[in-house]
Amino acid sequence: MAEDRAPVTRRRADARRNIDALVEAAGAVFATSGVEAPAKEITDLAGVGVGTLYRHFPHRADLVKAVVESGIDAVAQAGPALAAGHPPAEALRLWARRFTELIATKRGLASALQSGDPAFRELPGYFLRRLGPIVADLLDAAVTEGTVREDLGAEDLLHALTMLSQPAPGRGIDHNQRVVAVFLDGLRHDPAR
Repeated sequence: MAEDRAPVTRRRADARRNIDALVEAAGAVFATSGVEAPAKEITDLAGVGVGTLYRHFPHRADLVKAVVESGIDAVAQAGPALAAGHPPAEALRLWARRFTELIATKRGLASALQSGDPAFRELPGYFLRRLGPIVADLLDAAVTEGTVREDLGAEDLLHALTMLSQPAPGRGIDHNQRVVAVFLDGLRHDPAR
């Protein structure tokens, strides 16, 4: 009986590795070539065939969605680790930097997500469910510490960071990082204000 399960388990593990490799490769390719990059560029980087790509992601939107969710998950997972290893205001700043990298480096992603494709319908909710509690925890800790002003809510902060992280024409991610840093500097608590 155990022999019957071994091939299925191995196949599932191989499939999971292929999916992970495709999502990681697509994220890298999307960052440099945009979301309309050729499938072959993605599969070559992932080390799999084009058939494997289409078996797991029959439509380009499925792959884009998986890349977005993977990026959101990585940024969400960074929050608790940063909070554990840094003072609250610094953890918030470092997390905002990771968040900006997620948004600013995915060329063509914003237009793809706003395309009306039904595959993307659930992404705004996923984004808020995964990142809302993280940014709330980071912000609350910094407010409690007294280093960040208390008159901005987590959802407002997330919205502001999203807007400031959008790729700017003719500018690189350094521009976004600088603008976000200036914004966060404005959130510092100043009792004299």
